[in-house]
Amino acid sequence: MSSTSDIGPSTAVRSAAEPLILPTLFGEGYGLYRRKGRTFVFSFVAHTLAAALLLVSGRFVATHRQEIRQQVIALLPDASPYVLPASASASGGGGGGGDRDKLAASRGILPRFAREQFTPPSVIVRNEDPKLAIEPTVVVPPEIRLPYPTTGALGDPLSTVLGPSSNGTGSGGGIGSGSGGGVGSGRGPGVGPGWGGGIGGGAYHVGGGVLAPRPVYTPDPEFSEEARKAKHQGTVLLWLVVGPDGRAHDIRVERSLGMGLDEKAIEAVERWRFEPARKDGVAVAVEVAVEVNFRLY
Repeated sequence: MSSTSDIGPSTAVRSAAEPLILPTLFGEGYGLYRRKGRTFVFSFVAHTLAAALLLVSGRFVATHRQEIRQQVIALLPDASPYVLPASASASGGGGGGGDRDKLAASRGILPRFAREQFTPPSVIVRNEDPKLAIEPTVVVPPEIRLPYPTTGALGDPLSTVLGPSSNGTGSGGGIGSGSGGGVGSGRGPGVGPGWGGGIGGGAYHVGGGVLAPRPVYTPDPEFSEEARKAKHQGTVLLWLVVGPDGRAHDIRVERSLGMGLDEKAIEAVERWRFEPARKDGVAVAVEVAVEVNFRLY
């Protein structure tokens, strides 16, 4: 039978004077279970790697802020990429262009915004030594600010093409897949999928500084033979875009008459001529509703 006398004096002195640090680490308190030293090694290595990864990722973010910002901006959804906040006093618009290249427009920054355009933007400059060098611009109110980079090569900010450089598949100068000297898929000297300058998508609407177009030549529509025999008459309501050229574009039927009169109304309006709408003295495209009347006298 053991007693306290079995404990050696050195052990008793060490226990009283030198308390053991981290007793679990040295196997104290495990009872009958044997400790595994490699568990502590694995834990130490895992924590060291995690700390190193955290330091490396933090350093990468700190030294590549601009690249990360551009990548996030490029991933913005393309529902209407250049859309501005809704306003009761502002109107839409847009533009596009291209150089009939085989490749889609390459990604880049927008040129300076200006109220008038003298030179359309271009990624690939065909005339590198012009007699009168003029800064390329797009027709957008200069007070508008977008969260895009302001330095670098010109291009379409929403393009997914990183290279090679291309003005795009559109026409009329500019950058993109549209026409008219702007940037994007629209028509006109502005930016985006809309018409006639500006930004935001869609054609302009009367109001907000946009003056309405004025019809100057409106020949009467012809009756279809079917409607004439049935003595069918009434009014066809059309929505259309009056372009800066004074012609009707993108005509669609809002209220139909049938019996071939819808088609006759579209044919008539395609021959109409307008004095185009104007914004700040510049001809712009505007969406309007037009009634075409069919009356038997």
